[in-house]
Amino acid sequence: MTHNERSGVAHFAVDSDGDRILLIRDLLQFMPGNNLDDPPRAESADPIDREDEALDAIVPESAAQPYDILDVIHSVADDHEFLEVHRHFARNIVIGFARLGGRPVGIVANQPAYLAGTLDIDASTKGARFVRFCDAFNIPLVTFEDVPGFLPGTVQEWGGIIRNGAKLLYAFAEATVPKITVITRKAYGGAYCVMASKHIRTDFNYAWPTAEIAVMGAEGAVNILYKRELDQAADVASARAQKIAEYKEKFANPYVAAARGYVDEVIRPRETRRKLVLALTNLDGKRNKNPPKKHGNIPL
Repeated sequence: MTHNERSGVAHFAVDSDGDRILLIRDLLQFMPGNNLDDPPRAESADPIDREDEALDAIVPESAAQPYDILDVIHSVADDHEFLEVHRHFARNIVIGFARLGGRPVGIVANQPAYLAGTLDIDASTKGARFVRFCDAFNIPLVTFEDVPGFLPGTVQEWGGIIRNGAKLLYAFAEATVPKITVITRKAYGGAYCVMASKHIRTDFNYAWPTAEIAVMGAEGAVNILYKRELDQAADVASARAQKIAEYKEKFANPYVAAARGYVDEVIRPRETRRKLVLALTNLDGKRNKNPPKKHGNIPL
């Protein structure tokens, strides 16, 4: 597991040669013959308008509680099938291949069940490479976003988290394939922008009613914005709770962002599969080119 889990050099680990051959076969089913072809489509008996009521309750009421984003991915994918890539490395972000309505897609998702889904150096580079791989082979990108920010700490700062986080931002911004994002819960600060936001040319951005699109979480924001007022309050706990409720009502919800055009639609979680397939259908045949230049200067 050294290369799979610690260094990230290897993308897969299998137990035998037979498993290796089967894995390669499955992987190639998502790949076009070359960079000019479209990815191969497959027939599926899975209804396009299939809904999963369990998604309506998958996000816990408490923002501090985790859930497994893989449950969301398997729920919306054709036949509930998902080929995860780099499973053991940087587990706070999930990448891999699935199909939606028979179309191959590359999925990038924050994983709240590991490090709260924060972006760190390894997760940023893991996601960036996968985004560029999908863009190179005309594979549409679907992003599930639940990110509270970048992982804090001197280890990350001294390791260049800003430079490495910019790689993922650059990859998403430069990608010309169809791009669709679903915000399931947290979408905070700079990490929100990085995860295929509307601000970097994502085609469709949806949000669940549980989405919180803000600079930071309500508790942290209130402690900064109303510090003097809270220090002078007779009942600090009550005053803080009131300010947190006001902040959540005004900012930490998807409707303010939707009114400003940062989100195209607030959808019921159970509708996610149908909305994604419809968006991919609308983007079928999308051809977009970046401004002519020798090449960009990716933040290496």
